[in-house]
Amino acid sequence: ILLYGLLCEIIGKETGFNRGMGGSMHAFWTDVGAYPNNAIVGGSADISVGAALYKRYRRSDEVVVCNIGDGATGCGPTWEAMNFASMAQFTTLWEKGYKGGLPVIFAIINNFYAMGGQTVGETMAYDRVCRLGAGVNPDSMRAETVNGNDPLAVADAFARALGKARAGEGPVLLDIEVYRQSGHSPSDASSYRTSEELELWKAEDPVVLYRRQVAEAGLAGEEELDAAVRGIEERLLRIFKLAIDPAVSPVLDMKSDPDAISPMMLTRERDEEGEPLEEGDVACPLEENAVWRALGRRARFGIDAGGKVLSAREAITVRDALFEATIGRAYRDRRLIVYGEENRDWGGAFGVYKGLTASLPYHRLFNAPISEGAIVGTAVGFAMEGGRPLVELMYCDFLGRAGDEIFNQLAKWQGMSAGELKMPVVLRVSVGNKYGAQHSQDWAAMVAHVPGLQAVFPATPYDAKGLLCAALASNNPTVFFESQRVYDQVEIFHGDGVPREEYTIPIGLPDVKRAGDDITILSFGATLYRAVDAADRLAGMGISAEIVDGRSIVPFDYEPVIESVRKTHRLVVTSDACERNSFLNTVAANVSLMAMDDLDAPVGIVGSRNWVTPSVELEDYFFPHADWILDEIHTNLMPLAGYRPTTDRSPAKRIRDARIGV
Repeated sequence: ILLYGLLCEIIGKETGFNRGMGGSMHAFWTDVGAYPNNAIVGGSADISVGAALYKRYRRSDEVVVCNIGDGATGCGPTWEAMNFASMAQFTTLWEKGYKGGLPVIFAIINNFYAMGGQTVGETMAYDRVCRLGAGVNPDSMRAETVNGNDPLAVADAFARALGKARAGEGPVLLDIEVYRQSGHSPSDASSYRTSEELELWKAEDPVVLYRRQVAEAGLAGEEELDAAVRGIEERLLRIFKLAIDPAVSPVLDMKSDPDAISPMMLTRERDEEGEPLEEGDVACPLEENAVWRALGRRARFGIDAGGKVLSAREAITVRDALFEATIGRAYRDRRLIVYGEENRDWGGAFGVYKGLTASLPYHRLFNAPISEGAIVGTAVGFAMEGGRPLVELMYCDFLGRAGDEIFNQLAKWQGMSAGELKMPVVLRVSVGNKYGAQHSQDWAAMVAHVPGLQAVFPATPYDAKGLLCAALASNNPTVFFESQRVYDQVEIFHGDGVPREEYTIPIGLPDVKRAGDDITILSFGATLYRAVDAADRLAGMGISAEIVDGRSIVPFDYEPVIESVRKTHRLVVTSDACERNSFLNTVAANVSLMAMDDLDAPVGIVGSRNWVTPSVELEDYFFPHADWILDEIHTNLMPLAGYRPTTDRSPAKRIRDARIGV
């Protein structure tokens, strides 16, 4: 079963472990504890640490083995993973019963070459892989070098390492020196090494050496060993014939079902119930949490009976709504853990978790190192094992620091496992302003471009709480965008206010925030309030604007937008993202196609300028505001009587800008 399932997966057959969706570099079989192989060098390091975090969290005696090569020791994710696994808080701050080093063994398969580069003496700084441990923790990761060509030596080393890991003395590093007889890949001609070198190592090949050891120990004679080899060859041939037989081992039938892969990308399965808490999972009853009690005294709707908009001290804000969703889920699902940069004590950089420390012990709420890759990568491993992590990166711009973990790991494993693995990770990121080019970017389009990720972007307290509750119950990986501009925004649209209890909003469903008849303004994120300003000014001109809040990015239901366009016949889409190649362009193109007969004008697009984000003093020239929306409408959709544009939004200007790269 193991060999057949493996070979079928390698050659893309539906009878493979993962229906051929993993393919040659990602074959795995969770039934025997074998979790995904990774085509990204070092990509398994932080995932393994996340799996070990789950083992520690569940107080299991299981151990995670992270198999990576010596070339992976030059990768940032590997170093981040080793540091994360060695955080002092596991032995100094975590509560009794949860203390101890993470149970992970970094099994570095050291075959002296990464691809063609020789690690020792050429591409790395070390002379022995095991010395890396000295730079990670005071115990040098209990590292040792192992003769990897000798299976018995490897077995002994693993026995020692497993004992240490189970005793809470992890992580452990094994430098397993085993020569690679073949090339890195089928295209590798091994031109970087001599034939003499290859011949010398053939005598120490693990299969040759182990056979010699068995014979010398008198456990089997040469005839028995020859028979064993023949039996293996016959079995492999039989499996090979079965695997290539299309009648026995077909590929996924895409002809009869062209959308067969679609259900594997995002699942409709949800987990509303959660897992009951155990003793020690919370520090106090929810009703005793001071922030929770204080929020119970706030107005749930942000406009009083006299029409006055209440302050952030008087009514529930976006920040408060996110807190309520988080703490509510934490009190009824023990699988939820929360971590990221400055999440404990500080309450997060923007105060969303202020008060959470009083309720959640360290094993459920902790500060991670400033290692964005490790934060996301460990969340992937934690979720693979059955946990439900809520992690945070502080700024949207930092998605780049965790690019592989988000785009190649978080997004891929649900699809590459043919839906077997669920990835209930919620990744919170804030979209900033005021902080210039590296802290003020909306990268929602990048997330939308990569299949396998959900993405939401609420801008109101009601939507923020409902969508976060929905994301925390979802079995899909969700990138949860939040704008720093609206953390203190009170609820002004949903007349019934923000419910105190948990509730969910369907992910992917836009919402009409204000009805209108003459033009539709569709916004994503904080530009909702710029759209409201523009609509108010249009009303003064006798033009009724319908405001639709996209709320979600992936999935996205176009029907409410098309229904609005059928009524108004004009559409402008807007967000804080740089306009070029933003999600706005995707929406505009799709609506132009889907509602072509209902449109009386081209779809207008209003995003930020295609520049680096300037300093706060110049932001009004960069981020969209109501004037720009009106300029776009007047120039490209319908003339506004007596209106004078403040900016040039003509097609000619856009052609000139594109020509110079802006």
